[in-house]
Amino acid sequence: MHKKPKVSNIKNIATTKFFNIQSIDVEFSNGEKRQYERLKPSCESAVLVVPMLDDNAVLMIYEYSGGTDKYELTLVKGKIDEGESTFEAANRELIEEIGYGAKKLSFIKTMTLAPGYQSNITHIVLAQDLYRDHAKGDEPEPLEVVKHKLSDLEQLVYNKDLTEARTIAALYMARAVIKNQK
Repeated sequence: MHKKPKVSNIKNIATTKFFNIQSIDVEFSNGEKRQYERLKPSCESAVLVVPMLDDNAVLMIYEYSGGTDKYELTLVKGKIDEGESTFEAANRELIEEIGYGAKKLSFIKTMTLAPGYQSNITHIVLAQDLYRDHAKGDEPEPLEVVKHKLSDLEQLVYNKDLTEARTIAALYMARAVIKNQK
């Protein structure tokens, strides 16, 4: 049933520092043809990290988001640099954004965001057994680090500043993984 369609005639319509907007021609197995547009990021994948001080305390950040033009409550995240593993990127982003590294990193899941027109891939990583460390990152201003409890997750997800679906999903998944570790 799931025979992948033929993709052809890939054209860059517009290119910015961070994205390529592409047009692609798609032919399905039943002969139907469509033209799609997709957003291709400048990097192949990213990490989103759930840093846990203990089995209940998660460290989150307030970071300005240009898309919503407001400060969003979110988790540590960033692109995976060329030649870097998922765990190396996760630990680097932790150190740069919140001043902690992790002795224990666990892969949770790979997620997409709006796969109908975006090709972004985000690897969700649980960070435990944290230690203090610091490195300069690429943030334009210091990030505000705040502590929340996973035991209060049902109330936290309704916080007006927490709107990113990846962050909400990652918090629920991390809570389940931690519960299963016990």
